[in-house]
Amino acid sequence: MNIIESGNVAAAIGVMRARAQVIAAYPITPQTPLTEKLSELIESGQMDAQYVPVESEHSALAVCIAASSAGARAFTATSANGLLYMHEQIHWAAGARLPIVMCVANRGIGAPWTVWNDHQDSISQRDTGWIQIYANDNQQIIDSVIKAYMIAEKMSIPVMVCYDGYILSHTYMPFTVPDQLDVDGFLPSFNPAYALDPDMPANLNPVTLPDVRPDRNGELAHGYMEIRHLLQEDLLKTFQVVKETDERFTGIFGRGGDPFLEPYRCDDADFVAMALGSLSYHLRDVVDMLRDEGIKAGVMGLRLFRPFPASAISEALINRTGVIIFEKALSYGYEGALCSEVKSALYNQSGNKPPFVHNYILGLGGREIKTVDLFNALKDSCTRHDGKDSGTRWIGLKI
Repeated sequence: MNIIESGNVAAAIGVMRARAQVIAAYPITPQTPLTEKLSELIESGQMDAQYVPVESEHSALAVCIAASSAGARAFTATSANGLLYMHEQIHWAAGARLPIVMCVANRGIGAPWTVWNDHQDSISQRDTGWIQIYANDNQQIIDSVIKAYMIAEKMSIPVMVCYDGYILSHTYMPFTVPDQLDVDGFLPSFNPAYALDPDMPANLNPVTLPDVRPDRNGELAHGYMEIRHLLQEDLLKTFQVVKETDERFTGIFGRGGDPFLEPYRCDDADFVAMALGSLSYHLRDVVDMLRDEGIKAGVMGLRLFRPFPASAISEALINRTGVIIFEKALSYGYEGALCSEVKSALYNQSGNKPPFVHNYILGLGGREIKTVDLFNALKDSCTRHDGKDSGTRWIGLKI
């Protein structure tokens, strides 16, 4: 079924199709219509789930932690300072290995207050142990939510599905709603390895000593460091699961095929622009304009940010002349976080001269991103480079 709806509605329908059982909700712009739509779907009987309104974002994730610990498929959503208010619980959900899915409608962080889009909120949570997927349009939002549950439940690691506030959350565009029977064939019922049971009481995540120690059966149990090591190792194994999940989804629904990087006109590109979210699609128009001028440019949208697909990026950028990274977030005191990670991925290229890397910061707090500015910046990097990194450049500053 094809419909025209907003990105928030696409996310809500994806949650419904995934048969989430517990929804914890606290409103924050621009996420609010997503949880409102879920409440409508549940109230109308179209969705069989428990809707739990709470008093804060911290409580919303706490409800999901409790529900997931009890064996239910759980969902919540947030933005900006609401995501930051969850920060303690975000670490907890990952450490407890709970397969929660959360949508983040990306928005700038206060102070000063802004309700407009950038990526600082989710980028600030990159080191919490969650998988992070970025969607570029509304079709990818609904598809990513469904795939996120399969990835989360296979790996016992929570997943953030991130998409641009307003630019996607409130923009209407056509997308295909997958049939419920097809989704049921793709995503099996949640069957956790362990769930709380009143008939079998247990302590979960008690204080853990620095070293290994015998459990109640006299067998050595993991200490804190071993638990963290296992999370890291499983995050690195997620690449294969993400790939397999995407392949299976493509086989059933005919969409997908780019689980890590989504390339456009990159086959012969000397210069590759990179970005997260809808900005990568905006850059496609710029690449077309540069091609008309004889500049062999392409663009790659990064779909998976955590775990970071360093090998895929390194392979995709072999023999390129330059990589130009456009970011709506900043690692304060250094440069864009995506830029730093791409540089790290290129560090171990053997037998090849790595491409130069340019970094542009733009669109913070919803500052307008003009096509002409993107064109001028990308053209400048392609034609006036000296083969070296050029420091962080800013687009759209007025003073």
